[in-house]
Amino acid sequence: MPDDPDRHHRRSIRLKGYDYTQPGAYFITIVTYERMPLFGEIVNGEMRLNEYGQMVRDEWFQTAVVRPYVVLHPDEFVVMPNHVHGIIWIVDTDADGGDDVGAQRRCAPTTTFHVPMPSARGVTPNNVIPGSLGAIVRLFKSMTTRRINLLRNTPGAAVWQRNYYEHIIRHERALNAIRRYILENPLRWHLDRENPACTEPDPLAQTIRAMFRQDDAYHPAGGAL
Repeated sequence: MPDDPDRHHRRSIRLKGYDYTQPGAYFITIVTYERMPLFGEIVNGEMRLNEYGQMVRDEWFQTAVVRPYVVLHPDEFVVMPNHVHGIIWIVDTDADGGDDVGAQRRCAPTTTFHVPMPSARGVTPNNVIPGSLGAIVRLFKSMTTRRINLLRNTPGAAVWQRNYYEHIIRHERALNAIRRYILENPLRWHLDRENPACTEPDPLAQTIRAMFRQDDAYHPAGGAL
């Protein structure tokens, strides 16, 4: 499948004026530089991680350890040969006075969704707000890049594309569809748009994109699958 340069443009694809520090669930896709298959291979419908892929997986879940307002679940993340998909929950650690951050991390919302509202604080590539979704993703990309380049002795080499995709998860129906997509991603690798050998569009991905478009008709926001 030919590459479409517009799909991975370098300008910000965040929604201008939205506050990405607010509690909510966000579906994230991050693609490797030039879609290189750095993290392993798909064998019989299963992802077999190499040492770089395992590093990426470990670093993803480390995010929730160092950031008490972030919740991550194992069934909401997958490392693929040249990209990752995951759901990041930003939770309100002050909801109960901030006394039990650990409990809030264990009890992330699963049916209540907080949609970020317009804010005067726009997120741009050169102005990442502390505690925002952009700051979370930037740290993940920075740490994985450093660790991988140390291991393969390639200081300064690009590991990830400059930007990333996100979409605000607004309801349980979307959450369930995205969870299924993440869990089944290795089985559907032959249909994956990030696979250079993709044979045809993925019907599940098309369904989710249609859901996104419908949601955005009421709540405009950026994102891609």
